Amino acid sequence: MTTAFDSWIKMMEMGSHEGLWELLDPDCVFWSPIVHTPQEGRSISYAYLSAAGQVFSEGFHYTRTFINGDHGVFEFECVMDGIKVNGVDIIILRDNLIVEFKVMVRPLKAINMVHQKMMAMLQQNKS
Repeated sequence: MTTAFDSWIKMMEMGSHEGLWELLDPDCVFWSPIVHTPQEGRSISYAYLSAAGQVFSEGFHYTRTFINGDHGVFEFECVMDGIKVNGVDIIILRDNLIVEFKVMVRPLKAINMVHQKMMAMLQQNKS
């Protein structure tokens, strides 16, 4: 059986967010590395994760995967404007749907770059 983890990884590898809406639980909560409050609901989670798929595209790849039942931690690397980004996606599933998605990013230069690019992408996607 293909899990939501498998589908998410495949989307990121392909640089696509096709099928993402169906992976998200209606009550999904997204924790951004740049926003201090949780983003609650499928629509806002979809907006952030779709934008992230576009922003985190250059050389994006997962380097380590830790899965224990419905909990997964996926370490990733990519490059943004010459800055090496390292981070983790922490994903929790329920009934094979993503109910919680938390992103942590390092170093500080990368966080600042992510903030700048994500805000621009979210504004562009609103238009």
